Amino acid sequence: MSSMFCFQCQEAAKGTGCTIQGVCGKTSDVANLQDLLLFTLKGISIFAVKGRELGLTDAASEKFIVESMFATITNANFDRDGFLARVREGIVLRNQWNARLNASGAVVPFANHDAALWVPGTDEEMDEKAATVGVLSTANEDIRSLRELLTYGLKGMAAYMEHASVLGYREDTVHAFMEKGLVATLSDDLGADELVALVMECGKYGVDVMALLDRANTSTYGNPEITKVNIGVGSRPGILISGHDLKDMEELLKQTEGTGVDVYTHSEMLPAHYYPAFKKYSHFVGNYGNAWWKQTEEFASFNGPILMTTNCIVPPKDSYKDRLYTTGNTGFPGVKHIPAGTDGKVKDFSAIIEQAKSCAAPEEIETGEIIGGFAHAAVMGVADQVVEAVQTGAIKRFFVMAGCDGRMKSRDYYTDFASALPNDAVILTAGCAKYKYNKLDLGAIGGIPRVLDAGQCNDSYSLVVIAMKLKEVFGLEDINELPISYNIAWYEQKAVIVLLALLYLGVKNIHLGPTLPAFLSPNVAKVLVDNFGIGGITTVDADMEQFMAVV
Repeated sequence: MSSMFCFQCQEAAKGTGCTIQGVCGKTSDVANLQDLLLFTLKGISIFAVKGRELGLTDAASEKFIVESMFATITNANFDRDGFLARVREGIVLRNQWNARLNASGAVVPFANHDAALWVPGTDEEMDEKAATVGVLSTANEDIRSLRELLTYGLKGMAAYMEHASVLGYREDTVHAFMEKGLVATLSDDLGADELVALVMECGKYGVDVMALLDRANTSTYGNPEITKVNIGVGSRPGILISGHDLKDMEELLKQTEGTGVDVYTHSEMLPAHYYPAFKKYSHFVGNYGNAWWKQTEEFASFNGPILMTTNCIVPPKDSYKDRLYTTGNTGFPGVKHIPAGTDGKVKDFSAIIEQAKSCAAPEEIETGEIIGGFAHAAVMGVADQVVEAVQTGAIKRFFVMAGCDGRMKSRDYYTDFASALPNDAVILTAGCAKYKYNKLDLGAIGGIPRVLDAGQCNDSYSLVVIAMKLKEVFGLEDINELPISYNIAWYEQKAVIVLLALLYLGVKNIHLGPTLPAFLSPNVAKVLVDNFGIGGITTVDADMEQFMAVV
């Protein structure tokens, strides 16, 4: 008997699933409570879906669903007490919906489902309930696989929706689909064909939500610009900000201005340097370190406090745990949490700023610069150069190497692959996968760097926009006719929604590694292979030969 079961990330134990404790560090009780929270969200959605049919919506439950799903993403929140509280809050929202619809006399499908009826008791009783509603509660392997593929797509969608929401942007149709998708995972009437259709529909809304977030970020902070980012350090104390949330970045820069404290980005916050709105801050010094998984050594040497704004937390070491802060949907037991502001006020970062003042300056771990900011607007600004380089044969092929980095030794494949690419190939990247090769000296082609970094994982949307524009420029009918190959690394659920978005847009022959998802049953994997040409990776030499054979 396992005490938990989770296979939502690429590091699932033995390539099948974590059953005792998550490789991420998630304990079994927290893993099960995350399952219970998802079950609670499905209960809320049962009533919310019917409410929408009657013209009724509820902003509080929409917000709660998005934030709660985000909290269950890999490496986001490890706080048992926080999940217990979220489940109880969710039951209140569910019951409010129930009462509202009862008063209208509406007949609600699935109203007799356990997700709509169960009532939490003591914490121990909630633990017992949590152990019964997880992944393995779906017996059929293929149905389970499709339900989880849909669920993980929804989790990634929720993450991007949350980032847009804090900037004042929302999309009603995305909220509606999230509720619809959650309810669909409860229905025994939906077979494989219906669930495959829902998974593809999820990809459609993935495109929509990434476009929404792109609009939110660029409208608020300007279009990313091609930028050289310092990777050295200054002499003053600093705060290191990690995660993905640009609103937190903005508020931290505002509140640290004039305090004598510098601000550095880490991992997926690197692309903040590309936005014009942040360049005015002279104390915004540079980027410190690499991808999320190296934080246990890099946070120790940084010396100052660290702010985790979203997922990508690794269980902290004692050497810096007292300097670690979480905010938003992140959490870890024993780590200080900075709550959202109330009554329209912004978050108060004074505690982390005061601690920073008493800390030593960061220890230098590297020097130099890296270049990025090649989002769709910037690339379109040099489109003539790119097109000419392709037409003259200076650029023979683009390789989309977006996605996630991770701690497994097998991920060195991506460094080796980038190094082995011919000199007439250009890498298009987004997400923390870039750290496998963005510090390599790969040179440039006619002034165009051979690594074009669009930004965060959500900026994979930019790579799609670039591809669609190139298809138009070259007068092609099919995006797959472009000289672009896809060799993507994945880790967690935001990568899942990016993959589904690419499939919805018709992109084929995507190679996914370092392993295919454990949550894909053999039959579901076969559907993806047969219909979309999804493939894994093997060796650099063999894969290079396969990719270059289609040039």
